[in-house]
Formats: sequence, C-alpha cells, structure tokens
Amino acid sequence: MTVQLPVRIGLIGGGGIAGAHLKGYATIPDRVKVTAIADAVAETVEKRVAETGATGYTDFRELVQDPNVDAVDICLPHHLHKDAIVAAAEAGKHILCEKPLCLTAEEAAAVRDAVQKAGVTLMCAHNQLFMPAVAKAKEVIDSGALGDVYEVRTTDSFYNDFDPESMGWRGHSKTSGGGEYIDTGYHPTYLLMHLSGGRPSQVFAMMSTHRLDFMEGEDSAQVLVRFDNGSVGQLVTSWAYDAAPGTDRFSVVGNKGSLSSDGSTLRVKLRGQDEQVYAHEPVDTFAAEIDDFVTCLETGRRPLNTEEEGIAVLGIILAAYESARTGKAADVLSV
Repeated sequence: MTVQLPVRIGLIGGGGIAGAHLKGYATIPDRVKVTAIADAVAETVEKRVAETGATGYTDFRELVQDPNVDAVDICLPHHLHKDAIVAAAEAGKHILCEKPLCLTAEEAAAVRDAVQKAGVTLMCAHNQLFMPAVAKAKEVIDSGALGDVYEVRTTDSFYNDFDPESMGWRGHSKTSGGGEYIDTGYHPTYLLMHLSGGRPSQVFAMMSTHRLDFMEGEDSAQVLVRFDNGSVGQLVTSWAYDAAPGTDRFSVVGNKGSLSSDGSTLRVKLRGQDEQVYAHEPVDTFAAEIDDFVTCLETGRRPLNTEEEGIAVLGIILAAYESARTGKAADVLSV
C-alpha cells in the first residue's frame, strides 16, 4: 500500500517531542504536509494550529477519521500509545509512533492485531538508527566483515536535571511504564538489538535509583541480553550521571574484528588490518527518521523497525524489569 505525495500527516500529541517532529516535517515541505493536530490541552492545539495551519482536534479519535489525513504521528505519553495506534489502524491510517510502542504484552498483542488486520504501515520512531555512524556500523556488520557477532555494548547516560515539578507523567510508573529504562533507556535497547542482528531470548538486569529518588521508577539500569544468534548484549543507561569520558556510545565485537563509536566517528579494526576511521557530520535524526517514514509510504518499502521490532524491544524491557524484581535471569516472552 503506497501513498501519493505529499503525505498528509495528523500529529497526535502536540507537546514536548512533537516540536522535534514538526521541525523534521519542515525540512521536506514538498513531500509531506501536517494537515491535522490533536491534543487534549486546548491551548496546545491552538499553539500548534497557529504554527502549522493544520486543523485542530482535542480528541485523537476525531483526528483519525479526518479524510485529509494519510498517516498519523503519535507523540503522546507512553500509556496512551496503544489506544492511539489501534484507533489509527482501524481508521486505515499509517502510523509513526514515538517510543515505546506500548507498555505490556497484552497491549503489544492488540497493536500487532490491529496493524496487521488493517494492512497499514507502522514505523517505530527509533531515531538513533538514523545516526550515520550507526548506519555505517550496520553496513559493516551485515557485510560479514566482523564475522560472527559475539558482543554488543551500548551506553546512553546523562545528568538529568528533572525535579518533582517538571517530571509530570514520567515520574509515575503507571503512565511511563517504569522509570528511566523504558524512557531514555529504550534507545540503547533498540540499538543493541539492531546491531546484534538477533532476537532477544533472555535478560538479566539490575535497576538502581542513585539520585532521582522522587521518581517511582529507577533512574539507572544495567542490562545483559542474550540473543538467538548467540551474541550477548550489554547496556548501561542513566539519568543520574554522565558517562565517563571516553565511553563508547556503542561497540561490536566479532570473530574477525570489532567496531566502536562515540556516536559520530566510527572505528573499525579487523584482525591483521589497519584501523579504518569513518568521520560523520551530525544530522537531525528526527528529520532523517521522518524522511524515511515518508519514503516508506511513498514506495511501500518496509521500515527499519515495524511493530515486530517494537514488540521485541518491549520484550527486552519487560524481561529486564522482571529480572530486576526477582534477581534472576528472565526469559523474553513471545507475543
């Protein structure tokens, strides 16, 4: 199923991350147009309508019925993702959804059923996959240059200045789904899986609250993941502290060599060969992600991460929380 250009977008959720998405749409005005915006807060709707000239709604269920919308972009708090995805799919709209895809195995099953029954395209907004260093690393791995992948590591830690007044829904497990790990930690999780080339089977995790003790959930996590291709992943993520100087953003080790990156420069070292260094200019990953979503709708190409990958990433996260609760490794449950 393809969409004729310009793709008409209905933005669901006008606060926070929606600003980064709107900037992305503005970079390709000949290929896409934001035609509708929904937000439960009337003032937010008014602000975004003034910026874009789109039709405003205070209920996303009305927006998905708009005939001038081809696809929706979901930028809602985590606990609202499932209902918006299902409503959009049932209305025949294609979907770009911010992370996480949803919060529970039951929600994941409902999402998969709705999307596949409707035959629409769903793209998970895994923007870090559009970092040039990540794309080049994936190219190197898929070429077989590293051989069998043994180990993958990812890190995404920073000093977050959240306070109780600014946390909002993120401070409550019921609406966020947990703590830092399902939020910022979601990024190194999908990156870990993407670079491993496998599907997760077992997880061991330790969650900590080092500094942001006013949150209901953790502010830091360390997670080990075994994948079905034999590779093992390790990630560290935190809102409590900055990563130590020199820490790789990601690294991969195989039987023929390794690669590592700070997020911009990629270093590849194959056994018996000189190190190859690939320097990349920074890009707006949200704009790159949106451009790719539009291309997928125009051409019918499968997105890098659909609901299938989104469910697999959620499987890692849910198993990590289970492991942290029990102190034992947890199997990744299939949906």
